[in-house]
Amino acid sequence: MKRILLTACVAMTALLAAAQNNIVKDLERNVPGQGKVTIHQDPRVEALIGKEYVPSQTGEQEFLKCAGYRVQVYAGNNTRQAKNEADAVATAIKELFPELTVYTFFNSPRWLCRAGDYRSVEEADAMMRRLRATGEFKEVSIVRDQINIPL
Repeated sequence: MKRILLTACVAMTALLAAAQNNIVKDLERNVPGQGKVTIHQDPRVEALIGKEYVPSQTGEQEFLKCAGYRVQVYAGNNTRQAKNEADAVATAIKELFPELTVYTFFNSPRWLCRAGDYRSVEEADAMMRRLRATGEFKEVSIVRDQINIPL
């Protein structure tokens, strides 16, 4: 009797595991009186369902992008001189604050240099005050931007 009960439990567990493993097939199952669900997707998506996430092996860090704040330290025009000035400001920031992430990029029609990835205005304000206190940077302000949060 115990063997039959144990065998039944193992069989039920295997069936439940198989049913949970593929939710797409479960959703597409035809049940009388409940309507029909049809899912159109790339077969590679279905192959990923139920698999464990393995981080990238390339060595580069992965980020979550979300709305936040950065400290803008430089905004120039679209000349080569403005690009060089933006790079010089970025180098100066990295010398003073090596732990700070600095972004230099062209956003038409100007070159920008922004620092940090902050979720709140208060965090960005604290860094803005530290940058102003150095006396090296003329224009320092807080801007809304898409930030990178390491995973």
